[in-house]
Amino acid sequence: MKLTEALQWRYATKRMNGERVPAEKLEAILEAIQLSPSSMGLQPYNVILIDDEATKASLKAAAYNQPQITEASHLLVFAAWDDITAENVDFYLQEIIQTRNVSAESLDGFKAALMGIVTGRTKEQKYEWAARQSYIAFSNAITAAAFEKVDATPMEGFVPAEVDRILGLEKKGLRSVTILALGFRDEKNDYMVSQKKVRRAKEVLFVKKEQLN
Repeated sequence: MKLTEALQWRYATKRMNGERVPAEKLEAILEAIQLSPSSMGLQPYNVILIDDEATKASLKAAAYNQPQITEASHLLVFAAWDDITAENVDFYLQEIIQTRNVSAESLDGFKAALMGIVTGRTKEQKYEWAARQSYIAFSNAITAAAFEKVDATPMEGFVPAEVDRILGLEKKGLRSVTILALGFRDEKNDYMVSQKKVRRAKEVLFVKKEQLN
C-alpha cells in the first residue's frame, strides 16, 4: 500500500470495536515514534503506553467521556518534559558517545548549543519547545498507524492537569500534550466511516513564493 493510500484510508475514528491491535503492528507504530525527527535529536518527551482497562476507564472523564478512550486497544499519551536540564543534556551526549564511538571533546560545540537551550530559555519556554517536538512524533505515530491499517484517534480534547494527576506525570517531570487512541473502527456505530475526506485543494493549500508578492 502506498503511503498516500494509507493517508486517504485513515480518519479520526469516532468509535472503536475493542479489538486488540496485534503486537507486531503496535511495535511498528512504536518504532516509528522512536525514529521520529527531533530538533538536535534530543527527543524531550516520553510516550506513556496504556492498555489496561482500569486506567483507560479512569481517564475517560478527563477526556470529556469520548468513547474511544475505553473502546481503544491502546492509548498513547505523549508527554513533554516539564523542563530541560543539564542532566538531560549529559545523558544524551553519553548516548551519542557510546553509539557513535566518538570522544566527548568532539561534541563540545554541540554541547554548547544544547546548553544554550537549558540556560537561555525559561522553564515554560523549554516546555513549549518540548511539546512542539512531541507533536512531530505524534504525527509520525498517526501515519504509521495508517500504514499498518490500525485506526487512530488523535486527541487534544482532554484536561491535561487531570490526565497528569491520574497518571502521576508531575512527579516524573512530564506534562501531557496529546493522546492517540489505537484500535479498529466500529463500522456499525461510527458515523464517519462512510464520509469522504475533506481537505483543502492543493492549489489553495500550497502557495508559490511569487504569489506572495
